[in-house]
Amino acid sequence: MVNTDLYKPSKLKEICAKNGLRPSKSYGQNFLVSPHPIEKMLAVGELEKNDIVIEVGPGFGVLTFAIAPLVKKIVAFEIEKKLENYWEGKQKEYKNIEIVWGNATKNLSKYLSENKIEEYKVIANLPYQITSQILRTFFELEKKPKSITIMVQKEVAERILAKKGDMNLLALSVQFFGEPRIISKVSSASFWPKPKVESAILQVINIGQPTNIDEFFKIARLGFSSKRKQLWKNLSQGIDLPIERIKEILKDLTGTEKIRAEDLSLGEWQILVEKLKNFV
Repeated sequence: MVNTDLYKPSKLKEICAKNGLRPSKSYGQNFLVSPHPIEKMLAVGELEKNDIVIEVGPGFGVLTFAIAPLVKKIVAFEIEKKLENYWEGKQKEYKNIEIVWGNATKNLSKYLSENKIEEYKVIANLPYQITSQILRTFFELEKKPKSITIMVQKEVAERILAKKGDMNLLALSVQFFGEPRIISKVSSASFWPKPKVESAILQVINIGQPTNIDEFFKIARLGFSSKRKQLWKNLSQGIDLPIERIKEILKDLTGTEKIRAEDLSLGEWQILVEKLKNFV
């Protein structure tokens, strides 16, 4: 059962004072004070009794407590050590909640390996400044999540869904591993303290296990290394082929060599990598 008091800023201020805590901008601490986004995250997360859920940044647990009764176990990574006493008390009430103290990006792989976790889902209200880093961490794990359902900045969610003509490295990276979609936009009024940006629930499903990860990202980073330059020029800085041959490959692929990295679709990037992977 969710403690509905956690939706009240007055209660959150009380808990903050009790634990010597002030919402930290550096940790991206904006706490959900509306049940509606949580209900949507739980619905699309399709949680089952045997599920293990990984959460990053549980804060005071408004999302954690909503997830706990629905699953076998929830493992929440929290960096704010001032909350240790708070969570020590809550874990006596919620036996299937485990708090892992420290940086999730540094500790995730070790935790999953040591605890022999083969399958899990991710649901989290992420600190916005680590969105890209957290996504990269999960996608680089040997055991990738079954699905990822996260609260992110609306602008970032829209960037991740970019298509050919407006592609960017973050979008290409996420789409390379899975299928992202925006579930719902979330008003800044749904948080305390109220952030200056709007938010969105982003979900990534059908997460795969690609085999050519190193080659793909080595070439993709080359391609996006200078946004203003045409793609052939960026690629020529790291591809061991004559410039005219690179132009020829691009023209065969797209109909013209005068394109930028943003002009290629995911499928075209995958074909390009296949043609260039032996020359990086």
